[in-house]
Amino acid sequence: MPNLSHWKNILLFGLFILFQSCGKKVVNTPVESVALSDTIMAKDTSVIVEKKPEVVEEQPVVEEPKVATEDLNFNYLKAKSKVLWKTNSNSDTYTVDIRMKKDSIIWMNISVSMITGATGLFSKDRVQFFHKINNEYFNLTYDSLSTKMGFKINYEILQSLIVGNQPFKKNNSRVIRENENYILKQDEGRIQIDNYVGPNRKLKKLLVNDGPTENKLTLDYEDFAAINQFLFPFSSQITLDVKDKDNKLVKTLISIKYSKVELLDSPLEFPFKVPAKYLNK
Repeated sequence: MPNLSHWKNILLFGLFILFQSCGKKVVNTPVESVALSDTIMAKDTSVIVEKKPEVVEEQPVVEEPKVATEDLNFNYLKAKSKVLWKTNSNSDTYTVDIRMKKDSIIWMNISVSMITGATGLFSKDRVQFFHKINNEYFNLTYDSLSTKMGFKINYEILQSLIVGNQPFKKNNSRVIRENENYILKQDEGRIQIDNYVGPNRKLKKLLVNDGPTENKLTLDYEDFAAINQFLFPFSSQITLDVKDKDNKLVKTLISIKYSKVELLDSPLEFPFKVPAKYLNK
């Protein structure tokens, strides 16, 4: 049986690259540009001759609201997917069931060959993860999890990544037109983020670069189909290009294909049971 800890490690490492930028914010204070005229005072006279400032032609700026992404709107979400985890030396396949209550709960059940291996529950204020095969239980706040991993995570960003919404919402993104797509460029401290928005106004690609380490994460969304009049990406692929402790580049591919996605109004159950011996520790 494949080792499910691989899935956990890759998931957490992917989050590390994405969210470590939130730990340190770089705030650029806007500098007001003032046009000063050159004033010349003639000797023994009150006549002032002013030199008019040169007129600088302003470059057209694309306003972000015109290319804002269209978020998936839902009350409850239920999905089933196949996840392929692949490196140069290993390849594993998992079945991942997901249930969500918008802005409240994310539930995941990870199984191999119909046998449940791990269950995760993400609420607004904490993360619980029970690894049944390895008999490991984690119960952490997002603050404590962020401290352990050296970066900041929150519920809202996790939810956005799963449903294909733009994870970092900012009003000062730089916008570039590239063929039929728009690229919303953002800076989060040492991290550079490129959001590729397609003609359908959905996030098509997310590119994250950590400048100092040159680590990269690429998330591609594909196979968009309409569910309740909203577009959902039924396929996605995460590519991690990361240097290990020996400074060697390690490439990891995580492919996700959804076989079923439902957007519901009726409440869902989020079963999460942990043996008492773990709760009493």
